[in-house]
Amino acid sequence: MIAPAVTPDDIDAAAKRISPHIRRTPLITTQAGELGIAVPLTLKLELLQHAGSFKPRGAFNRILAAAEWDEVPPAGLIAASGGNHGAAVAYAAQRLGYPAEIFVPSSSPAMKRDRIAAFGATLNVIPGLYDDAQLAATERQSRTGALAVHPFEHQHVVAGQGTLAKELDEQLPGGYDTLVVASGGGGFTAGQAAWIRETRTVVSVEPQTSRCLHAALEAGFPVAVPVGGVAADSLGAKRLGDVAWSIVEHFVDHAVLVTDDDIQAAQRAMWDAFRLVVEPGGAAALAALRSGAYTPEAGERVVVVVCGSNCDPATVIGRS
Repeated sequence: MIAPAVTPDDIDAAAKRISPHIRRTPLITTQAGELGIAVPLTLKLELLQHAGSFKPRGAFNRILAAAEWDEVPPAGLIAASGGNHGAAVAYAAQRLGYPAEIFVPSSSPAMKRDRIAAFGATLNVIPGLYDDAQLAATERQSRTGALAVHPFEHQHVVAGQGTLAKELDEQLPGGYDTLVVASGGGGFTAGQAAWIRETRTVVSVEPQTSRCLHAALEAGFPVAVPVGGVAADSLGAKRLGDVAWSIVEHFVDHAVLVTDDDIQAAQRAMWDAFRLVVEPGGAAALAALRSGAYTPEAGERVVVVVCGSNCDPATVIGRS
């Protein structure tokens, strides 16, 4: 095993760096039986973060750390994204005064593309999926010299995502046992695991149709997987990131899968219970509890991260 690429000290530093720029997102505690789940839960409402997902945590940390070393060039920032990371980078660029160029695949929902453009970034739509957008962004970056802000393959991005787990410790002084999170390229899950380490359990949740973290644990190293399904725009990485793997292989051994139907049912449950519009990727972690993909033990204190809101409300509210 290689050493974890991100440490708790890195996450401490990230929290100090980004604190003026992110929201401290709230918690909701449910009772047994709510949301179709037999046990009480704590929901971390990270969908209320700036730009509608957890992504600003990592984006701000990457950009601000580079700025400390005067490493943000005149060309500004460049990123590829299924949508949420692009919106986060565009928001951070607007707030910090940098130009930004974002590449998204044609599979990215129109709402996410519109949000990126609304933050003032230059938007490029590339035919295909996320990996196609990433290739285009990498080629463009080689010509412009802009600072690449990768959605998960960078230590500062992963450390920024890990500030959520640090924040949870401050919000729940009595502690908890298990953190359930959705996984795409693995940066968000790895960030939480880098903070929590062996002290508690991190449960990764992926769609059956986009399962690169699950596949990496099965193979013992990151491998390419097919990508598809309702959450592919946010959880659709073909391969787990190497930075994430350096952490996941040490500290994550619970990885479960959910169906598209499970995810959509969880979206509807959040609307019915709280009138919150949750995108498919944001509802995946809750889907694991509702579907039985993860079943807590008696007395287990579980926190579920609801991590994104960027979808057309009609796709949730209009569903029977």
